[in-house]
Amino acid sequence: MKKIRIVYYLSTGLLTLLMLFSASMYFFNYEEVATMFTDFGYPTYIIYPYAVLKLLGLVVIWYPKFKSLKEWAYAGFFFAFILAFFAHYMIDDGEHYPAFMALFLLLLSYFSNKTLKKTTYNEENISLCRK
Repeated sequence: MKKIRIVYYLSTGLLTLLMLFSASMYFFNYEEVATMFTDFGYPTYIIYPYAVLKLLGLVVIWYPKFKSLKEWAYAGFFFAFILAFFAHYMIDDGEHYPAFMALFLLLLSYFSNKTLKKTTYNEENISLCRK
């Protein structure tokens, strides 16, 4: 269980750093990001809302009380990373590797979180049965 906890916090922490870097690029380097979005064929008016949603998704993933919202945040990140991977791959700018790394970290975080919750739930049930 300790190994799974380390995997969860390490993968979620690295994913958080990657998302914070991405969101900061959207806020502080708008012109470059707008050029990229235009190259992808995406409208530039979604840049700021997308950055805010990335930050909100991170808050939801880290806050333990948002159980159902956490599933939505993971799903949103999953689709965003898949779309980012293929968008970067199709224009061949070499930036598809960070999207793949983000997808890998996301899946690692998601499944280790699921394992932790299941293990914790089973341990609580065992302790209740002993009483």
